[in-house]
Amino acid sequence: MVHIRPATEDDFMALLQIQQAAFGAYAPLYSVSSWTTETLENLKEDAKTKHIIVAESEGTVVGSVRFWIVGGVCIIRLLSVHPRYQGKGIGKELMREVERRSVDAHKLYACTMLRTPRNILFFLSLGYKAESLLPDHYDHLDLICFAKYRTSSPASTNERVS
Repeated sequence: MVHIRPATEDDFMALLQIQQAAFGAYAPLYSVSSWTTETLENLKEDAKTKHIIVAESEGTVVGSVRFWIVGGVCIIRLLSVHPRYQGKGIGKELMREVERRSVDAHKLYACTMLRTPRNILFFLSLGYKAESLLPDHYDHLDLICFAKYRTSSPASTNERVS
C-alpha cells in the first residue's frame, strides 16, 4: 500500500536519489543534468516556495512531486517515481493528491519531454490535454505541456478538459 504525505526535510536525500534514478533513464534521449544533479541546498531552497509531497511504500519514499499555485494555475514539476516502483499507479496517486491539494487553482499545468511517449500517455490517461510545445527549452529540451481545467461551478466536482 502506498501512503501519500507532505515531504519533510528528512526525505530530501531520498527525493534526490529518486530523481536521479527516474530522470537518469532518459539520458540516452536528452541531457537531463539539471534534474539529476540537483543539490540538497537547491532542494531546500525550492521547498521554501513550493509544496512537495512524497509517496511511501512500506516506510520507504518511492516517489515525489512538487507544485505551486500562481494566478490560479497549479504548476506541477518534477514528478518522479523510482524505476523499481513505476507502473504501479504511484505517479497517478501523486497527481491525484496534487489535484486534491490545489482546489484554489482553475488550471493544472505540467510539462514533460516531447520524446517520452510513456509520459505523454500518462498525462492523457489522467484527463490532461496537450496545450503547448516548448521547443529548445531547458538545456535544449523539447517539452510538451499539458493542462487540465476545473469547472467554475462550486456544485460540480467534475473536471472539464479543454
